[in-house]
Amino acid sequence: MASTAQSMHDDRVARGRRSSGTSASAACIALLRRDLVLAWRRRGELFLPLLYAVIVAALFPFALGPDPELLARISGGVLLVIVVLAMLPALESMFRVDLEDGTLEQWLLAPQPLALLALTRVIAHWLTTVLPLVVVMPLLGALLNLPVKVLPVLIVALLLATPLLVVIFAAGAIAAAQAGMPFIAPLTWLAAALILAIVLAPLACAAALRIAVES
Repeated sequence: MASTAQSMHDDRVARGRRSSGTSASAACIALLRRDLVLAWRRRGELFLPLLYAVIVAALFPFALGPDPELLARISGGVLLVIVVLAMLPALESMFRVDLEDGTLEQWLLAPQPLALLALTRVIAHWLTTVLPLVVVMPLLGALLNLPVKVLPVLIVALLLATPLLVVIFAAGAIAAAQAGMPFIAPLTWLAAALILAIVLAPLACAAALRIAVES
């Protein structure tokens, strides 16, 4: 009898864990879908970082002159800086509206982990703000005479670096690719830093959100 009771208890615990996992994943999917729909409704704002990046990239040849060798030499670093600067204005508003309308308070009361919800919001922000910038990299690279062989390295570096806002290793990888040197090591460091950030950053973000709500 004792073994039967223990087995029933274990089954209930297992079902509860499965239900909790399903509930968390469903909540994250719903939040991600909601954020994407809201972003599409405000798609005029989504094009502002993209427009900024295109304008700045187009102005650099006028400011520095049409020397193709000079543009090719600085194009990688310039594109990295343009992307980072285009991202920054949108970061301030990532959670501001949720704080003002009380959504963050509901997040604190939700059964889902706050860190998981914060990670979902960051993913939605990256998809709507940064991914379009990565998509137009071939155009911006052509404006700045970026060598075609360096473009794949630039795109991979941006995919790894933009969630971290770290461009040091990305710039190193691009410079190495332009010089014909091995560029895998900087990309590997970026990948390792991204994995670490995916684990730790949501916890730090959740702690910051709690402080913001309680203060």
